[in-house]
Amino acid sequence: MTPEDCVEIEAIKQLKARYFRFLDQKRWEEWGQLFSEDAELDTTQEAPDARASGRDAIVALVSGAVGQAVTVHHGHMPEIELLAEGRARGTWAMEDHLEFPGDPPTLVIHGRGHYHEEYEKGSDGVWRIRSLTLRRLWVQHNGRRTFPAPG
Repeated sequence: MTPEDCVEIEAIKQLKARYFRFLDQKRWEEWGQLFSEDAELDTTQEAPDARASGRDAIVALVSGAVGQAVTVHHGHMPEIELLAEGRARGTWAMEDHLEFPGDPPTLVIHGRGHYHEEYEKGSDGVWRIRSLTLRRLWVQHNGRRTFPAPG
């Protein structure tokens, strides 16, 4: 790995750090800018209709789903591979906690899994998420495991 490769990988790590922070702070305009214009999002494991194509559709889908919730997202142990000039892919272990409005909260979700992503570097020299697929290993809704099915 060259020093230049390390710089590119660090830039992708910073991109993902902003992804989590902007998502949890509900900074939707800035969060959307982290995706390429034609990005793809697939979170259909839990909801069959949770797929979006294009930056604006991704922001609309996610902000509509979690915009009212207090969320905390963590990404860990990135595996980032530079594929070609301006192209990379990565896998991130993740854990999230979401609380939807109410006293007590109407819904509390706690999950663990992995983000599988592809990145592209734009003509402006900025890395963006080209595709994102979330695959959960474990999810609880209000303290009750829902995925995989208890058994």
